[in-house]
Amino acid sequence: MSRALNGFILLALLLLVALPLLFIVLQALFPYFGEGSWRGAFSAFPALLDDPQLASMWLGTLKIGGGVALCSLLLGLPLGALRGLFRLPGAALWDLLFLIPFLTPPYIVALSWTLALQRNGYIEQLTGINFDSLLFSSSGMIGVMTLNIFPVVYFAVSRSLLASGQRLAWVARVHGASAWRGFWYITLPLTLPALAGGVLLAFTLAIEEYGVPAALGAQAKLTLMTVGIETKLADWPIDLPGAASLSLMLSLVALTAWLLQRKLTGSSDVTAVGGKPVTQELAHAGRLQNLMLLPFAVTVLLAVVLPLGAMTLSGLLNTLSGGLHLSNLTLRHFGALFSQQGDALAAFSTSIGLALGAALLTGALGFLIAWRVSEGKTRLLAMMDGLALLPAAMPGVVVGVGLILLWNRGFWPVSPYNTMFILLLSYSCLLLPWPVRYVSSALRQLAPTLEPAARVHGASRLQALRLVVLPLVAPSLLAAMMMVFAVASRELVTSLLLAPAGTQTVAIFIWRQFEQGSVGQGMAMATLTLFASLSLMLAATVLMRRQAR
Repeated sequence: MSRALNGFILLALLLLVALPLLFIVLQALFPYFGEGSWRGAFSAFPALLDDPQLASMWLGTLKIGGGVALCSLLLGLPLGALRGLFRLPGAALWDLLFLIPFLTPPYIVALSWTLALQRNGYIEQLTGINFDSLLFSSSGMIGVMTLNIFPVVYFAVSRSLLASGQRLAWVARVHGASAWRGFWYITLPLTLPALAGGVLLAFTLAIEEYGVPAALGAQAKLTLMTVGIETKLADWPIDLPGAASLSLMLSLVALTAWLLQRKLTGSSDVTAVGGKPVTQELAHAGRLQNLMLLPFAVTVLLAVVLPLGAMTLSGLLNTLSGGLHLSNLTLRHFGALFSQQGDALAAFSTSIGLALGAALLTGALGFLIAWRVSEGKTRLLAMMDGLALLPAAMPGVVVGVGLILLWNRGFWPVSPYNTMFILLLSYSCLLLPWPVRYVSSALRQLAPTLEPAARVHGASRLQALRLVVLPLVAPSLLAAMMMVFAVASRELVTSLLLAPAGTQTVAIFIWRQFEQGSVGQGMAMATLTLFASLSLMLAATVLMRRQAR
Protein backbone atom coordinates (compact mmCIF):
# COMPACT_ATOMS: atom_id res chain seq x y z
CA MET A 1 0.00 0.00 0.00
CA SER A 2 2.85 2.41 0.90
CA ARG A 3 4.55 2.08 -2.48
CA ALA A 4 1.33 2.58 -4.41
CA LEU A 5 0.36 5.55 -2.25
CA ASN A 6 3.83 7.11 -2.57
CA GLY A 7 3.64 6.66 -6.32
CA PHE A 8 0.21 8.32 -6.48
CA ILE A 9 1.33 11.27 -4.33
CA LEU A 10 4.53 11.80 -6.31
CA LEU A 11 2.61 11.66 -9.60
CA ALA A 12 0.17 14.28 -8.31
CA LEU A 13 3.01 16.54 -7.08
CA LEU A 14 4.81 16.03 -10.38
CA LEU A 15 1.81 17.28 -12.36
CA LEU A 16 0.84 20.07 -9.97
CA VAL A 17 4.20 21.49 -8.90
CA ALA A 18 7.34 19.97 -10.41
CA LEU A 19 6.53 19.94 -14.13
CA PRO A 20 5.25 23.56 -14.32
CA LEU A 21 8.46 24.73 -12.63
CA LEU A 22 10.61 22.51 -14.86
CA PHE A 23 9.00 23.89 -18.01
CA ILE A 24 9.64 27.45 -16.83
CA VAL A 25 13.33 26.63 -16.40
CA LEU A 26 13.53 24.86 -19.78
CA GLN A 27 11.72 27.68 -21.59
CA ALA A 28 13.98 30.26 -19.96
CA LEU A 29 17.16 28.35 -20.86
CA PHE A 30 16.07 27.23 -24.35
CA PRO A 31 14.01 29.96 -26.07
CA TYR A 32 12.88 27.65 -28.88
CA PHE A 33 11.84 24.86 -26.53
CA GLY A 34 8.22 25.55 -27.42
CA GLU A 35 9.01 24.65 -31.03
CA GLY A 36 10.60 21.38 -29.95
CA SER A 37 14.17 22.63 -30.47
CA TRP A 38 17.08 22.88 -28.02
CA ARG A 39 18.96 25.49 -30.07
CA GLY A 40 19.80 28.98 -28.88
CA ALA A 41 20.56 27.95 -25.30
CA PHE A 42 20.72 30.92 -22.89
CA SER A 43 20.12 33.36 -25.77
CA ALA A 44 16.99 34.76 -24.10
CA PHE A 45 18.96 36.27 -21.23
CA PRO A 46 21.03 38.78 -23.28
CA ALA A 47 17.81 39.92 -24.95
CA LEU A 48 16.16 40.22 -21.56
CA LEU A 49 19.09 42.19 -20.14
CA ASP A 50 18.83 44.60 -23.09
CA ASP A 51 15.19 45.28 -22.22
CA PRO A 52 15.14 48.94 -21.11
CA GLN A 53 12.30 48.18 -18.65
CA LEU A 54 14.12 45.35 -16.83
CA ALA A 55 16.13 47.57 -14.48
CA SER A 56 13.11 49.69 -13.59
CA MET A 57 11.00 46.56 -12.98
CA TRP A 58 13.66 45.06 -10.70
CA LEU A 59 14.27 48.28 -8.80
CA GLY A 60 10.56 48.94 -8.53
CA THR A 61 9.83 45.43 -7.25
CA LEU A 62 12.64 45.54 -4.68
CA LYS A 63 11.68 49.08 -3.65
CA ILE A 64 8.03 48.14 -3.11
CA GLY A 65 8.96 44.86 -1.38
CA GLY A 66 11.50 46.56 0.89
CA GLY A 67 9.16 49.47 1.60
CA VAL A 68 6.27 47.17 2.53
CA ALA A 69 8.54 45.06 4.77
CA LEU A 70 9.88 48.17 6.54
CA CYS A 71 6.45 49.77 6.98
CA SER A 72 4.99 46.45 8.18
CA LEU A 73 7.79 46.33 10.76
CA LEU A 74 7.14 49.90 11.92
CA LEU A 75 3.39 49.24 12.21
CA GLY A 76 3.29 45.60 13.30
CA LEU A 77 6.09 45.65 15.92
CA PRO A 78 4.65 48.26 18.32
CA LEU A 79 1.09 46.96 17.94
CA GLY A 80 2.23 43.37 18.45
CA ALA A 81 4.37 44.35 21.45
CA LEU A 82 1.47 46.17 23.12
CA ARG A 83 -0.83 43.20 22.47
CA GLY A 84 1.70 40.67 23.78
CA LEU A 85 2.83 42.58 26.88
CA PHE A 86 -0.25 44.36 28.25
CA ARG A 87 -3.76 43.40 29.26
CA LEU A 88 -5.79 45.43 26.77
CA PRO A 89 -9.63 45.65 26.60
CA GLY A 90 -11.07 43.71 23.64
CA ALA A 91 -7.79 41.96 22.84
CA ALA A 92 -9.49 39.13 20.94
CA LEU A 93 -11.57 41.66 18.98
CA TRP A 94 -8.44 43.55 17.87
CA ASP A 95 -6.95 40.25 16.68
CA LEU A 96 -10.10 39.50 14.72
CA LEU A 97 -10.18 42.98 13.14
CA PHE A 98 -6.50 42.76 12.14
CA LEU A 99 -7.21 39.42 10.50
CA ILE A 100 -9.71 41.02 8.10
CA PRO A 101 -7.26 43.05 5.93
CA PHE A 102 -4.94 40.05 5.56
CA LEU A 103 -7.85 37.91 4.38
CA THR A 104 -9.17 40.57 1.98
CA PRO A 105 -8.00 40.23 -1.66
CA PRO A 106 -5.47 43.01 -2.30
CA TYR A 107 -6.94 43.88 -5.70
CA ILE A 108 -10.32 44.59 -4.08
CA VAL A 109 -8.63 46.78 -1.47
CA ALA A 110 -6.71 48.66 -4.20
CA LEU A 111 -9.91 49.30 -6.18
CA SER A 112 -11.67 50.44 -2.99
CA TRP A 113 -8.88 52.87 -2.11
CA THR A 114 -9.01 54.19 -5.68
CA LEU A 115 -12.70 55.02 -5.29
CA ALA A 116 -12.05 56.68 -1.93
CA LEU A 117 -8.93 58.74 -2.69
CA GLN A 118 -9.01 59.50 -6.42
CA ARG A 119 -9.99 62.91 -7.79
CA ASN A 120 -13.68 63.54 -6.95
CA GLY A 121 -13.56 60.41 -4.75
CA TYR A 122 -15.40 59.96 -1.48
CA ILE A 123 -12.72 61.61 0.68
CA GLU A 124 -12.62 64.70 -1.52
CA GLN A 125 -16.42 64.91 -1.51
CA LEU A 126 -16.46 64.80 2.31
CA THR A 127 -13.37 66.84 3.16
CA GLY A 128 -12.37 68.69 -0.01
CA ILE A 129 -8.88 67.17 0.21
CA ASN A 130 -7.53 65.40 -2.86
CA PHE A 131 -5.18 62.41 -2.31
CA ASP A 132 -4.98 61.46 -5.99
CA SER A 133 -1.25 62.14 -6.37
CA LEU A 134 -0.41 60.25 -3.16
CA LEU A 135 -2.44 57.15 -4.08
CA PHE A 136 -0.97 56.81 -7.57
CA SER A 137 2.67 56.79 -6.49
CA SER A 138 5.13 54.29 -5.10
CA SER A 139 4.37 55.60 -1.60
CA GLY A 140 0.68 55.03 -2.17
CA MET A 141 1.29 51.48 -3.38
CA ILE A 142 3.50 50.76 -0.36
CA GLY A 143 0.84 52.19 1.95
CA VAL A 144 -2.01 50.14 0.45
CA MET A 145 0.02 46.92 0.48
CA THR A 146 1.29 47.56 4.02
CA LEU A 147 -2.25 47.90 5.36
CA ASN A 148 -2.95 44.46 3.89
CA ILE A 149 0.25 42.69 4.89
CA PHE A 150 1.28 44.15 8.28
CA PRO A 151 -0.81 41.52 10.22
CA VAL A 152 1.90 38.91 9.52
CA VAL A 153 4.34 40.97 11.62
CA TYR A 154 1.70 41.85 14.24
CA PHE A 155 0.71 38.22 14.83
CA ALA A 156 4.32 37.00 14.75
CA VAL A 157 5.36 39.46 17.47
CA SER A 158 2.25 39.24 19.66
CA ARG A 159 2.14 35.43 19.61
CA SER A 160 5.84 35.16 20.35
CA LEU A 161 5.50 37.46 23.35
CA LEU A 162 2.36 35.69 24.61
CA ALA A 163 4.18 32.36 24.40
CA SER A 164 7.45 33.43 26.03
CA GLY A 165 5.91 35.69 28.69
CA GLN A 166 7.77 38.33 30.69
CA ARG A 167 9.25 36.26 33.51
CA LEU A 168 12.83 36.83 32.37
CA ALA A 169 12.26 40.59 32.00
CA TRP A 170 10.75 40.70 35.50
CA VAL A 171 13.82 38.90 36.83
CA ALA A 172 15.95 41.61 35.22
CA ARG A 173 13.83 44.31 36.86
CA VAL A 174 14.24 42.63 40.27
CA HIS A 175 17.98 42.96 39.73
CA GLY A 176 17.72 46.69 39.05
CA ALA A 177 17.02 47.02 35.33
CA SER A 178 14.47 49.61 34.19
CA ALA A 179 11.35 48.52 32.28
CA TRP A 180 12.84 49.82 29.04
CA ARG A 181 16.18 48.00 29.58
CA GLY A 182 14.31 44.80 30.41
CA PHE A 183 12.36 45.07 27.15
CA TRP A 184 15.38 46.08 25.04
CA TYR A 185 17.87 43.51 26.35
CA ILE A 186 15.58 40.60 27.33
CA THR A 187 12.12 40.65 25.72
CA LEU A 188 12.96 42.01 22.26
CA PRO A 189 15.83 39.54 21.57
CA LEU A 190 13.47 36.65 22.39
CA THR A 191 11.08 37.81 19.67
CA LEU A 192 13.74 38.48 17.02
CA PRO A 193 13.40 35.12 15.16
CA ALA A 194 9.64 35.52 14.87
CA LEU A 195 10.01 39.21 14.00
CA ALA A 196 12.60 38.55 11.28
CA GLY A 197 10.44 35.76 9.89
CA GLY A 198 7.40 38.04 9.78
CA VAL A 199 9.31 40.82 8.01
CA LEU A 200 10.73 38.43 5.40
CA LEU A 201 7.27 36.97 4.85
CA ALA A 202 5.93 40.51 4.32
CA PHE A 203 8.68 41.10 1.72
CA THR A 204 7.83 37.83 -0.05
CA LEU A 205 4.12 38.60 -0.14
CA ALA A 206 4.80 42.10 -1.48
CA ILE A 207 7.01 41.08 -4.41
CA GLU A 208 4.55 38.29 -5.33
CA GLU A 209 1.52 40.58 -5.35
CA TYR A 210 -0.18 41.28 -8.68
CA GLY A 211 -3.49 43.01 -7.91
CA VAL A 212 -2.24 46.23 -6.30
CA PRO A 213 0.55 46.89 -8.87
CA ALA A 214 -1.90 46.19 -11.71
CA ALA A 215 -4.56 48.48 -10.24
CA LEU A 216 -2.32 51.41 -9.21
CA GLY A 217 0.97 50.90 -11.05
CA ALA A 218 0.00 52.26 -14.48
CA GLN A 219 -1.01 55.69 -13.14
CA ALA A 220 1.98 55.66 -10.79
CA LYS A 221 4.19 54.96 -13.86
CA LEU A 222 5.64 51.96 -12.05
CA THR A 223 5.73 48.46 -13.56
CA LEU A 224 6.60 45.59 -11.24
CA MET A 225 7.83 42.12 -12.17
CA THR A 226 4.46 40.43 -11.77
CA VAL A 227 2.76 42.92 -14.09
CA GLY A 228 5.68 42.69 -16.53
CA ILE A 229 5.26 38.90 -16.75
CA GLU A 230 1.52 39.20 -17.35
CA THR A 231 2.12 41.87 -20.02
CA LYS A 232 4.55 39.64 -21.94
CA LEU A 233 1.86 36.96 -22.09
CA ALA A 234 -1.07 39.28 -22.84
CA ASP A 235 0.41 41.68 -25.45
CA TRP A 236 1.08 40.61 -29.01
CA PRO A 237 3.57 39.23 -29.99
CA ILE A 238 3.52 36.88 -27.02
CA ASP A 239 6.99 36.60 -25.50
CA LEU A 240 7.15 33.16 -23.86
CA PRO A 241 10.96 33.11 -23.32
CA GLY A 242 10.83 36.59 -21.78
CA ALA A 243 7.94 35.66 -19.49
CA ALA A 244 9.70 32.44 -18.45
CA SER A 245 12.99 34.27 -17.74
CA LEU A 246 11.26 36.92 -15.63
CA SER A 247 9.27 34.21 -13.81
CA LEU A 248 12.48 32.33 -13.05
CA MET A 249 14.15 35.47 -11.66
CA LEU A 250 11.14 36.36 -9.50
CA SER A 251 10.82 32.79 -8.24
CA LEU A 252 14.47 32.71 -7.17
CA VAL A 253 14.09 35.92 -5.16
CA ALA A 254 10.83 34.76 -3.57
CA LEU A 255 12.24 31.31 -2.85
CA THR A 256 15.37 32.77 -1.23
CA ALA A 257 13.30 35.01 1.05
CA TRP A 258 10.96 32.10 1.88
CA LEU A 259 13.81 29.71 2.74
CA LEU A 260 15.47 32.38 4.88
CA GLN A 261 12.19 32.98 6.68
CA ARG A 262 11.76 29.23 7.33
CA LYS A 263 15.32 29.00 8.63
CA LEU A 264 14.83 31.91 11.01
CA THR A 265 11.50 30.70 12.35
CA GLY A 266 12.21 26.99 12.23
CA SER A 267 15.76 26.48 13.41
CA SER A 268 16.26 29.22 15.99
CA ASP A 269 16.04 27.77 19.47
CA VAL A 270 15.03 30.44 21.94
CA THR A 271 13.98 28.58 25.06
CA ALA A 272 11.71 30.60 27.31
CA VAL A 273 9.22 27.96 28.43
CA GLY A 274 10.41 25.13 30.64
CA GLY A 275 8.72 21.87 31.57
CA LYS A 276 6.89 23.36 34.54
CA PRO A 277 3.59 24.99 33.49
CA VAL A 278 3.52 28.69 34.31
CA THR A 279 0.63 31.10 33.87
CA GLN A 280 1.64 33.99 31.61
CA GLU A 281 0.61 37.23 33.29
CA LEU A 282 0.14 40.35 31.19
CA ALA A 283 1.01 43.76 32.61
CA HIS A 284 -1.66 46.30 33.49
CA ALA A 285 -1.67 49.35 31.24
CA GLY A 286 -2.99 51.62 34.00
CA ARG A 287 -3.52 55.25 33.02
CA LEU A 288 -1.89 54.65 29.64
CA GLN A 289 -4.60 52.21 28.56
CA ASN A 290 -6.56 54.65 26.37
CA LEU A 291 -3.33 55.98 24.85
CA MET A 292 -2.29 52.41 23.98
CA LEU A 293 -5.65 51.70 22.34
CA LEU A 294 -5.37 54.77 20.09
CA PRO A 295 -2.99 53.21 17.50
CA PHE A 296 -5.19 50.10 17.38
CA ALA A 297 -8.26 52.22 16.60
CA VAL A 298 -6.45 54.31 13.96
CA THR A 299 -5.09 51.18 12.26
CA VAL A 300 -8.52 49.53 12.16
CA LEU A 301 -9.95 52.74 10.68
CA LEU A 302 -7.35 52.79 7.89
CA ALA A 303 -7.02 49.06 7.21
CA VAL A 304 -10.62 47.90 7.64
CA VAL A 305 -13.28 50.61 7.91
CA LEU A 306 -12.24 52.93 5.06
CA PRO A 307 -11.53 50.37 2.29
CA LEU A 308 -14.47 48.10 3.15
CA GLY A 309 -16.73 51.13 3.59
CA ALA A 310 -15.71 52.52 0.17
CA MET A 311 -16.32 49.13 -1.43
CA THR A 312 -19.77 48.68 0.09
CA LEU A 313 -20.76 52.29 -0.62
CA SER A 314 -19.77 51.95 -4.28
CA GLY A 315 -22.11 48.99 -4.60
CA LEU A 316 -24.95 51.01 -3.09
CA LEU A 317 -24.59 54.20 -5.17
CA ASN A 318 -26.83 54.47 -8.22
CA THR A 319 -24.13 56.43 -10.10
CA LEU A 320 -20.68 57.51 -8.91
CA SER A 321 -21.13 60.93 -10.52
CA GLY A 322 -24.31 61.42 -8.44
CA GLY A 323 -22.18 61.81 -5.31
CA LEU A 324 -22.82 60.92 -1.68
CA HIS A 325 -26.54 61.64 -1.31
CA LEU A 326 -29.33 59.55 0.17
CA SER A 327 -31.30 59.97 -3.07
CA ASN A 328 -28.40 58.34 -4.94
CA LEU A 329 -28.55 55.10 -2.92
CA THR A 330 -29.97 51.97 -4.52
CA LEU A 331 -29.88 48.19 -4.36
CA ARG A 332 -30.13 47.74 -8.12
CA HIS A 333 -26.46 46.68 -8.48
CA PHE A 334 -26.97 43.88 -5.97
CA GLY A 335 -30.23 42.89 -7.66
CA ALA A 336 -28.53 42.81 -11.06
CA LEU A 337 -26.09 40.19 -9.79
CA PHE A 338 -28.92 37.69 -9.52
CA SER A 339 -30.36 38.42 -12.95
CA GLN A 340 -30.55 35.25 -15.01
CA GLN A 341 -29.53 37.23 -18.11
CA GLY A 342 -26.41 38.68 -16.50
CA ASP A 343 -22.85 37.36 -16.41
CA ALA A 344 -22.56 37.69 -12.64
CA LEU A 345 -24.53 34.58 -11.80
CA ALA A 346 -22.49 32.50 -14.25
CA ALA A 347 -19.22 33.91 -12.87
CA PHE A 348 -20.38 33.22 -9.32
CA SER A 349 -21.40 29.62 -10.07
CA THR A 350 -18.13 29.01 -11.94
CA SER A 351 -16.04 30.26 -9.03
CA ILE A 352 -18.07 28.27 -6.49
CA GLY A 353 -17.63 25.06 -8.51
CA LEU A 354 -13.89 25.59 -8.99
CA ALA A 355 -13.37 26.55 -5.34
CA LEU A 356 -15.27 23.46 -4.19
CA GLY A 357 -13.21 21.26 -6.50
CA ALA A 358 -9.95 22.83 -5.30
CA ALA A 359 -10.97 22.37 -1.65
CA LEU A 360 -11.78 18.68 -2.17
CA LEU A 361 -8.66 17.97 -4.25
CA THR A 362 -6.18 19.79 -2.00
CA GLY A 363 -7.89 18.44 1.12
CA ALA A 364 -7.56 14.81 0.03
CA LEU A 365 -4.03 15.19 -1.35
CA GLY A 366 -2.85 17.36 1.56
CA PHE A 367 -4.12 14.84 4.12
CA LEU A 368 -2.34 11.94 2.42
CA ILE A 369 0.92 13.92 2.08
CA ALA A 370 0.89 15.08 5.71
CA TRP A 371 0.13 11.56 6.93
CA ARG A 372 2.91 9.94 4.91
CA VAL A 373 5.45 12.63 5.84
CA SER A 374 4.62 12.22 9.55
CA GLU A 375 5.64 8.55 9.41
CA GLY A 376 9.36 9.00 8.88
CA LYS A 377 12.32 11.08 7.75
CA THR A 378 13.49 9.38 4.57
CA ARG A 379 14.72 11.35 1.56
CA LEU A 380 11.62 10.41 -0.40
CA LEU A 381 9.31 11.76 2.29
CA ALA A 382 11.44 14.90 2.66
CA MET A 383 11.18 15.49 -1.10
CA MET A 384 7.45 14.91 -0.90
CA ASP A 385 7.14 17.46 1.91
CA GLY A 386 9.32 20.00 0.08
CA LEU A 387 7.35 19.74 -3.16
CA ALA A 388 4.05 20.08 -1.29
CA LEU A 389 5.15 23.27 0.50
CA LEU A 390 7.04 24.79 -2.46
CA PRO A 391 3.97 26.58 -3.92
CA ALA A 392 3.92 28.75 -0.79
CA ALA A 393 7.00 30.50 -2.22
CA MET A 394 5.74 30.63 -5.80
CA PRO A 395 3.98 33.80 -7.01
CA GLY A 396 0.60 33.14 -8.59
CA VAL A 397 1.73 34.60 -11.89
CA VAL A 398 4.63 32.12 -12.00
CA VAL A 399 2.26 29.20 -11.45
CA GLY A 400 0.12 30.51 -14.31
CA VAL A 401 3.11 30.81 -16.65
CA GLY A 402 4.31 27.32 -15.72
CA LEU A 403 0.93 25.74 -16.46
CA ILE A 404 0.73 27.53 -19.82
CA LEU A 405 4.21 26.35 -20.81
CA LEU A 406 3.47 22.81 -19.64
CA TRP A 407 0.06 22.16 -21.14
CA ASN A 408 0.09 24.38 -24.26
CA ARG A 409 2.02 21.72 -26.17
CA GLY A 410 1.05 19.68 -29.19
CA PHE A 411 2.53 16.40 -27.94
CA TRP A 412 -0.03 15.89 -25.16
CA PRO A 413 -2.79 13.50 -26.31
CA VAL A 414 -5.15 15.21 -23.86
CA SER A 415 -4.58 18.63 -22.36
CA PRO A 416 -6.51 20.69 -19.78
CA TYR A 417 -5.33 23.90 -21.48
CA ASN A 418 -8.17 26.21 -22.52
CA THR A 419 -10.60 24.29 -20.31
CA MET A 420 -11.89 24.89 -16.81
CA PHE A 421 -9.73 22.05 -15.52
CA ILE A 422 -6.55 24.12 -15.85
CA LEU A 423 -8.02 26.69 -13.43
CA LEU A 424 -8.63 23.84 -11.00
CA LEU A 425 -4.99 22.76 -11.38
CA SER A 426 -3.72 26.30 -10.77
CA TYR A 427 -5.85 26.84 -7.65
CA SER A 428 -4.86 23.43 -6.30
CA CYS A 429 -1.16 24.09 -6.89
CA LEU A 430 -1.24 27.49 -5.17
CA LEU A 431 -3.31 26.36 -2.18
CA LEU A 432 -1.96 22.85 -1.52
CA PRO A 433 0.35 24.07 1.31
CA TRP A 434 -2.69 25.05 3.44
CA PRO A 435 -4.05 21.52 4.08
CA VAL A 436 -0.52 20.11 4.36
CA ARG A 437 0.41 22.61 7.07
CA TYR A 438 -2.85 22.35 9.00
CA VAL A 439 -2.99 18.55 8.99
CA SER A 440 0.74 18.24 9.78
CA SER A 441 0.23 20.41 12.87
CA ALA A 442 -2.72 18.28 13.96
CA LEU A 443 -0.80 15.03 13.39
CA ARG A 444 2.09 16.25 15.56
CA GLN A 445 -0.37 16.54 18.47
CA LEU A 446 -1.40 12.87 18.21
CA ALA A 447 0.32 10.21 20.26
CA PRO A 448 2.47 8.04 17.96
CA THR A 449 1.05 4.88 19.59
CA LEU A 450 -2.56 5.38 18.45
CA GLU A 451 -2.23 3.91 14.96
CA PRO A 452 0.00 0.96 16.05
CA ALA A 453 -2.51 0.19 18.82
CA ALA A 454 -5.30 -0.07 16.24
CA ARG A 455 -3.11 -2.36 14.11
CA VAL A 456 -2.40 -4.59 17.12
CA HIS A 457 -6.15 -5.00 17.65
CA GLY A 458 -6.64 -6.26 14.12
CA ALA A 459 -7.31 -3.15 12.06
CA SER A 460 -5.72 -2.91 8.65
CA ARG A 461 -3.61 0.11 7.83
CA LEU A 462 -6.40 1.61 5.77
CA GLN A 463 -8.90 1.02 8.58
CA ALA A 464 -6.55 2.63 11.13
CA LEU A 465 -6.17 5.61 8.82
CA ARG A 466 -9.91 5.95 8.17
CA LEU A 467 -11.26 5.14 11.65
CA VAL A 468 -8.54 6.53 13.94
CA VAL A 469 -6.34 9.16 12.27
CA LEU A 470 -8.84 10.88 9.97
CA PRO A 471 -11.51 11.58 12.64
CA LEU A 472 -8.87 13.09 14.96
CA VAL A 473 -7.49 15.52 12.37
CA ALA A 474 -10.86 16.18 10.69
CA PRO A 475 -11.42 19.63 12.30
CA SER A 476 -8.02 20.89 11.05
CA LEU A 477 -8.59 19.37 7.63
CA LEU A 478 -12.06 20.90 7.39
CA ALA A 479 -10.72 24.30 8.46
CA ALA A 480 -7.99 24.14 5.81
CA MET A 481 -10.51 23.17 3.13
CA MET A 482 -12.73 26.11 4.10
CA MET A 483 -9.70 28.41 3.78
CA VAL A 484 -8.91 26.95 0.36
CA PHE A 485 -12.52 27.41 -0.75
CA ALA A 486 -12.59 31.03 0.39
CA VAL A 487 -9.29 31.98 -1.27
CA ALA A 488 -9.91 30.04 -4.50
CA SER A 489 -13.33 31.63 -4.97
CA ARG A 490 -11.71 35.04 -5.57
CA GLU A 491 -8.24 34.24 -6.97
CA LEU A 492 -7.28 36.80 -9.64
CA VAL A 493 -3.98 36.47 -11.48
CA THR A 494 -4.09 32.81 -12.56
CA SER A 495 -7.74 33.30 -13.49
CA LEU A 496 -6.79 36.20 -15.80
CA LEU A 497 -3.99 34.16 -17.40
CA LEU A 498 -5.67 30.77 -17.72
CA ALA A 499 -9.43 31.22 -18.01
CA PRO A 500 -10.82 29.88 -21.32
CA ALA A 501 -12.21 32.48 -23.73
CA GLY A 502 -15.68 33.60 -22.73
CA THR A 503 -15.38 32.23 -19.20
CA GLN A 504 -15.53 34.50 -16.19
CA THR A 505 -14.84 33.87 -12.53
CA VAL A 506 -15.80 36.23 -9.73
CA ALA A 507 -12.36 37.88 -9.75
CA ILE A 508 -12.39 38.34 -13.52
CA PHE A 509 -15.94 39.73 -13.36
CA ILE A 510 -14.96 42.33 -10.74
CA TRP A 511 -11.78 43.26 -12.63
CA ARG A 512 -13.57 43.60 -15.99
CA GLN A 513 -16.45 45.62 -14.52
CA PHE A 514 -13.96 48.10 -13.10
CA GLU A 515 -12.08 48.32 -16.42
CA GLN A 516 -15.33 48.90 -18.31
CA GLY A 517 -16.54 51.59 -15.92
CA SER A 518 -19.39 49.50 -14.41
CA VAL A 519 -18.02 50.07 -10.93
CA GLY A 520 -21.31 49.67 -9.06
CA GLN A 521 -21.98 46.10 -10.11
CA GLY A 522 -18.32 45.13 -9.71
CA MET A 523 -18.21 46.48 -6.17
CA ALA A 524 -21.55 44.85 -5.33
CA MET A 525 -20.07 41.51 -6.40
CA ALA A 526 -16.90 42.28 -4.41
CA THR A 527 -18.97 43.05 -1.30
CA LEU A 528 -20.96 39.82 -1.46
CA THR A 529 -17.89 37.71 -2.23
CA LEU A 530 -15.78 39.32 0.45
CA PHE A 531 -18.32 38.89 3.24
CA ALA A 532 -18.96 35.28 2.19
CA SER A 533 -15.20 34.57 2.14
CA LEU A 534 -14.64 36.28 5.49
CA SER A 535 -17.48 34.28 7.04
CA LEU A 536 -15.89 31.03 5.87
CA MET A 537 -12.41 32.03 7.02
CA LEU A 538 -13.63 33.18 10.42
CA ALA A 539 -15.57 29.93 10.81
CA ALA A 540 -12.39 28.03 9.97
CA THR A 541 -10.46 30.09 12.54
CA VAL A 542 -13.05 29.36 15.25
CA LEU A 543 -12.91 25.68 14.34
CA MET A 544 -9.14 25.63 14.75
CA ARG A 545 -9.31 27.42 18.11
CA ARG A 546 -11.88 24.95 19.43
CA GLN A 547 -9.65 22.07 18.45
CA ALA A 548 -6.65 23.73 20.12
CA ARG A 549 -8.56 23.75 23.42
